[in-house]
Amino acid sequence: MNALPVSNAESARRRDDVLRELNLYPLWQLRSAQVSTNTPVATNIPVSTNTPATTNTPETAKAIAVESKLRVEQTLVPEIQDAETENLNWSQLKKRVHDCTSCKLRAGCIQTVFGTGDKEADWLFVGSWPSEDDEAKGEPFAGQAGQLLDNMLAAIQLKRGANVYLANIVKCSGSIQRGPQADEKAQCSPYLTRQIQLIQPKIIVALGHAAATALLAEDLEWNSLLGKVHEYRGFIKDGLQAAIPLIITHHPASLMLTPVNKAQTWRDLCLARDTMR
Repeated sequence: MNALPVSNAESARRRDDVLRELNLYPLWQLRSAQVSTNTPVATNIPVSTNTPATTNTPETAKAIAVESKLRVEQTLVPEIQDAETENLNWSQLKKRVHDCTSCKLRAGCIQTVFGTGDKEADWLFVGSWPSEDDEAKGEPFAGQAGQLLDNMLAAIQLKRGANVYLANIVKCSGSIQRGPQADEKAQCSPYLTRQIQLIQPKIIVALGHAAATALLAEDLEWNSLLGKVHEYRGFIKDGLQAAIPLIITHHPASLMLTPVNKAQTWRDLCLARDTMR
C-alpha cells in the first residue's frame, strides 16, 4: 500500500482533491507571496476573523428564510427522481446518467463516470466524486489513487472487477474546484440508489467522509465512524428495505497525503473482510 513518488505539481493536485473531499477548498491556501528566506513559510492561511458580525436586520431574516426554503426543496429532489429511476435496467440507468444535465457540475464535465466492475458483486466500494483522472478515463478510481485502491483490495484478497463494483456518490465533478454541494449530491443520489438496488451487494465500503454522509443520510463526526459496522438502509424492491453492512474508512487520495492513516484503513478493511465471513 505504498504510494509512488510524485512531482510537486501532482502532489499539489492531490492536496486540492483531498481539501475538496473535506469541503475546505478553496478556503485553505498556500501562501503565494514572496517571503524573506529567514521567515518561516506558513503552511496555510486562516480565514480572516475581521468580518463584521451579522446583525438581525429584516434583510438578514429574509435571507435566512430563503436559505431554509432552498434546503427543504433540495431534500425533495431525491424522492422525485427515485420514482424516475427505480425501474431502470443497467443500460437505461447508464444512459440516464450520461444524458443528465440536472446540476451545474455537468457543464464542465469531460464525461460522466458511471461506475465499473462486477454487476453482481458482493462488494461495493463507494467514493466521493470523480477526479480529473477518473473523468479522463471514464472510470472511478483511476490514476495513482486507483493504484493505491487496487493495493488495498489485494491486501484482503480482492481484485477490481472480480466480485467488486466501484462507484461514486456523484457521477461528474466538472471544472468546479470544490466538493459537490447538497443540491448536487441530491441530484445524483437516485443514480447510486438504483445501482445498489441492481447490484444488491452483501457489503458496502464507503471511502471518505462525503461517501459516508451520503450513505448514512446524516453527517456525523469523522473519527466516530471508523472501526465500526454501520448499516445502509435502502429499498430494494416493492417497498422492502434492506439493511446492508456498511464499513467506513479513508479515501485513497487522502491516504496518499496522510500515510499515517493507513493503519486505521487496514483495520477497517479487516473488519469488512471479517464481516463478510
